[in-house]
Amino acid sequence: MYKDKTFLAIIPARGGSKRLPRKNVLDLNGKPLIAWSIEAGLNSQYIDKIIVSSDDEEILTIAKDFKADTLKRPTELASDIATTFDAIKHIIDNVEDYDYVILLQATSPLRNQQHIDEAIELLNLKNADAVVSVCHMDHSPLWSNTLDDNLSMNGFLRDEVLNKRSQDLETYFRVNGAIYICNTKKLLEEKSFFLKDNIFAYKMDRKSSIDIDEEIDLTISKFIMDSE
Repeated sequence: MYKDKTFLAIIPARGGSKRLPRKNVLDLNGKPLIAWSIEAGLNSQYIDKIIVSSDDEEILTIAKDFKADTLKRPTELASDIATTFDAIKHIIDNVEDYDYVILLQATSPLRNQQHIDEAIELLNLKNADAVVSVCHMDHSPLWSNTLDDNLSMNGFLRDEVLNKRSQDLETYFRVNGAIYICNTKKLLEEKSFFLKDNIFAYKMDRKSSIDIDEEIDLTISKFIMDSE
């Protein structure tokens, strides 16, 4: 609880993963990947309850071992076409009421309790309905474009970008997937953490923003953890 507001953290974790099979239970420095997010939530000063939602018995067992509450996800909510919102709504419909929902994706192991608490404090400071974590991009999207089958680069860069150094371009930020916080009523109304208004960004460093999607991401995370 923070400033008389209650916070429910949800960690959705399907058993299947195409690019990195069984990634949520893969070992990362002696713990299953999902355990890092569970512990970050448990160590938060402000989170009132943490629930892991999964269709997978091994994931649910690991979650219980690491002291998280669990909710078995129905099969129809664990398919490739089911959305994260579907899984979140299933939890909201099956627990007591909370003022805010926090989505903590299991694939962000370097996001810690300090990040979570700072994001909640920002939510209060801004009197916001939603806060989403971001990090700055290492390369400006202004240096990017699509390519056709011919590989032609005619018009690839806009004229106003051609004679600029990269450091002279605007700083761009991207959603890093680590923290999503939203007023529960607003979330259910708009069916998204990205509300139409009164939403603010919580900025994180790029090192803490690693998202585990492929084997290389796991390797980088191990290296960072070992070096700290």
